[in-house]
Amino acid sequence: MCGICGYCNFDESYPDEHLLKKMCSVIEYRGPDDEGIFLERGIGLGMRRLSIIDVEGGHQPVHNENGSIWIVLNGEIYNYKELRLSLEKKHRFYTSSDTEVIVHLYEEFGDSFVSKLNGMFSLAIWDSNKKKLILARDRIGIKPLHYIILKNKLIFASEIKSILQHPDVKREVNLKAFHYFLSFEYIPAPESIFNGIKKLMPGHILFCKGNSISIRKYWDLKFSQNSFSEEHFCRQIYDTLKKSVNLEMVSDVPVGAFLSGGIDSSSIVAMMSQHSEKPVKTFSIGFEDQSYNELEYARIVAERFNTEHHEEVIKPDAVKLAGKIIRYFDEPFADVSAFSTYLVSEIASKYVKVVLSGDGGDEQFAGYDWYIASHLDKYYRKLPLILRNKIILPSIHTLPYSSQKKGLTNILKRFVEGSSLPEEGRHVRWQFFLPDEEKLYSSKLQSELENLNSFEVVNTLYSNNNTSNSLSREQYVDMKMYLPDDILVKVDRMSMANSLEARVPLLNHHFVELVAGIPPNLKLHGLSTKYIFKKAMLKLLPKEIIYRKKQGFSIPMKNWLQEDLRDMMIETLSKRRIEEKGYVEYEYVNKLMKQHLEKKRNNAHQLWALMVFEMWHDIYIDNEAGNYYE
Repeated sequence: MCGICGYCNFDESYPDEHLLKKMCSVIEYRGPDDEGIFLERGIGLGMRRLSIIDVEGGHQPVHNENGSIWIVLNGEIYNYKELRLSLEKKHRFYTSSDTEVIVHLYEEFGDSFVSKLNGMFSLAIWDSNKKKLILARDRIGIKPLHYIILKNKLIFASEIKSILQHPDVKREVNLKAFHYFLSFEYIPAPESIFNGIKKLMPGHILFCKGNSISIRKYWDLKFSQNSFSEEHFCRQIYDTLKKSVNLEMVSDVPVGAFLSGGIDSSSIVAMMSQHSEKPVKTFSIGFEDQSYNELEYARIVAERFNTEHHEEVIKPDAVKLAGKIIRYFDEPFADVSAFSTYLVSEIASKYVKVVLSGDGGDEQFAGYDWYIASHLDKYYRKLPLILRNKIILPSIHTLPYSSQKKGLTNILKRFVEGSSLPEEGRHVRWQFFLPDEEKLYSSKLQSELENLNSFEVVNTLYSNNNTSNSLSREQYVDMKMYLPDDILVKVDRMSMANSLEARVPLLNHHFVELVAGIPPNLKLHGLSTKYIFKKAMLKLLPKEIIYRKKQGFSIPMKNWLQEDLRDMMIETLSKRRIEEKGYVEYEYVNKLMKQHLEKKRNNAHQLWALMVFEMWHDIYIDNEAGNYYE
């Protein structure tokens, strides 16, 4: 695990070593153990290394026998030992690392090498003979990779802050991305908040030769409906996940696991315990607010599998933590569970260098509430249109908001509002708290954004997938957008901020492909979410874990904005600051604040997103010196 960066000069001029080291230095936390640089005419590669496999000998960049091919890798290749066995017949290895395997794999298979890899990765290969740079990202998008194409160069990096070190890169806000952020709380690929900087999409590979650049997709998620028995699918799920966990435990340093007490992380911990001679190290956090505390369930699993369990009830310095977290994301990111992920990563990093996480189960097995909403909507939409729009919708809006995390009136409002939208809009509304764009944006932005639609990116994914099943279409959207651009971004940045590698066995592509072939009705079975996964795990986990109500790995942001973060919110969203930047209307923002502080309405999601953007702008646009961690 590490961070990579570099740039390719189309005119073959020699890169600046000092600049490349500067690009590496701003992501030192991603790899505090080592730094490596490769320079030759036209290309510069850099990396920061967190030593996991071949701790002593795995220094990067890595090269082939004659030094004509070089690579930097961020991530892990889980099948590297198997690949190495076949490659050793023709190639001489000088390290025991997974990185060197890719170099020789490229020599053997050319541009199709990437399809042989089982792992999480972003990588850059330089072929000196062909003067060709190759960038590739893993199938699911577990590891990040950003790039910008300028008139005479291509610059790339694991994180945007490295790209910003190059003097040719301008810091200009991408208004399209800003619009998406306020709708989704994150920015979907390939856009980034900076004009010109893009994210390489998951499952894609980029080729740069001279000033000719091309990108192709090498993998996609394909849904099918295999007609096997439930028992057959249960066996396949169990066996494939067990193999995935075993593969992803490979490490030369200590490995642990995040444990929330939900079925996903509990399944990972249970299977780890089968493969480990020593007790598995597990890590959990909770909050004093019991509606955000899952520690009792984590303890049940820890005791069941005799883990070396570490837990803490967190009462963090919310102001200090908020400022710190925003700096690590490079672009606005408002998923409040980033706080929880940072805090549990901080605890885990004191004991291990690698953790396994349970992310990916909800997207694959239809575990979210919005899948249930979509199912219920089929019946709700059978009601007469006049009844839904003229009576139910206005009546729902008169109900007071609930102070509970998942209050009934809040759920009803979101459901009814979402149902009035087209299919792709319904899916988004049930996930997020969409802003009132006509009131929120400043008059200047209204004209610039008038042709933008928050749903267009979702609609593209709806129309580009290979299934006619409505649940599978929604899952495809989430696997291609919400998972890589929200969930996995959060896990990558917050774990790496603590120099911790997080692996996700549920997203091993063999497991993902297996689950995509399971019929939708075995994922969402009536109103029962994750039906087949729960059934598959019955012989492993106690029923009180499998069938407990889903809680979510979140924080009490609603309360924080009324208490700990109140002063920060009032200052950050002050009239002076809002009007100085000119993106949104102060009067509307002030109304949201007043409603929230008077406890008339829960506007935490909208307010936190606006706060994030304001603070991000201070750090990344107004402060061009780039003092990110002060």
